[in-house]
Amino acid sequence: MAGLIISENSTAEELEPIAMAIYGTIGLPITIRSKNHNGLRVENSKVVDYNYTGEYLEQTLNTGKIVHGLAGSGPYKGMPVIVSPIKNRNSETIAAMGTVNLSGYIDLKRF
Repeated sequence: MAGLIISENSTAEELEPIAMAIYGTIGLPITIRSKNHNGLRVENSKVVDYNYTGEYLEQTLNTGKIVHGLAGSGPYKGMPVIVSPIKNRNSETIAAMGTVNLSGYIDLKRF
């Protein structure tokens, strides 16, 4: 039986199918990483970085809470971002996933 499992040790390659599916539904840049491994960044329907982490991904992994902010560097500097924790059945944060609000269609103003 085929399946996907997310854990605190998931690699960028293991998280890629999830990131690509979410990118396919919203069409906005996606970042995702596990607690113990850097992750990936998806833009324009392709993975552009397989060793990605970022300030808000790290903050979400440390706090276990949704983080809203403005990108401090990189190609989206100054744009609103939102990062959400991915938790296991014991409510432990095992990964974090975020997006950049390029379109203005999603309410990311809660920061």
